[in-house]
Amino acid sequence: MNAPPPSKDGPCINEDIRALRVLLIDDAGEKQGEMPIAAALEAAKEAGLDLVEVAPQAVPPVCKIMDYGKYKFQEQKKKAEARKKAKAVEIKEVKVRPNIDDHDYDVKVRMMERFFEEGDKVKVTLRFRGRELAHTHLGMELLDRMRDQFEPLAKVEQEPRFEGRQVVMVMSPR
Repeated sequence: MNAPPPSKDGPCINEDIRALRVLLIDDAGEKQGEMPIAAALEAAKEAGLDLVEVAPQAVPPVCKIMDYGKYKFQEQKKKAEARKKAKAVEIKEVKVRPNIDDHDYDVKVRMMERFFEEGDKVKVTLRFRGRELAHTHLGMELLDRMRDQFEPLAKVEQEPRFEGRQVVMVMSPR
């Protein structure tokens, strides 16, 4: 008989376990074999611990004798640690113009290098004003130059494409 899904979040414990027979693992991690639920509950009571259903989808369900409060606390700590280590990838934007000066270009390149080292994506926005639209090839040459310069550090995630008066390219760290 398969157990219905638990109504609360987390595994079923003690009397909440609905299976008639379970595969029991004791608190030392030793497999005790298949037995009726009443015998498994009795073994958990003797050990002064809880009977926790660790694999409800197995046939028969696998139950382990453990301190459930301690188990929940350890799980919370693991989740908190994982959240702490996870870094949300941000998209940083760098705006350039087609006739950018060499020094200004170098400053933008250093910014982009720092962003890639931090693990962030970079959106390069190349804006055209006035008559510059007649020379879009200059802007494309600038973006190609950036792409070639960052080849070892980053890959192009979104190829350069026109959006009105500007060209947008997205790069992500390798």
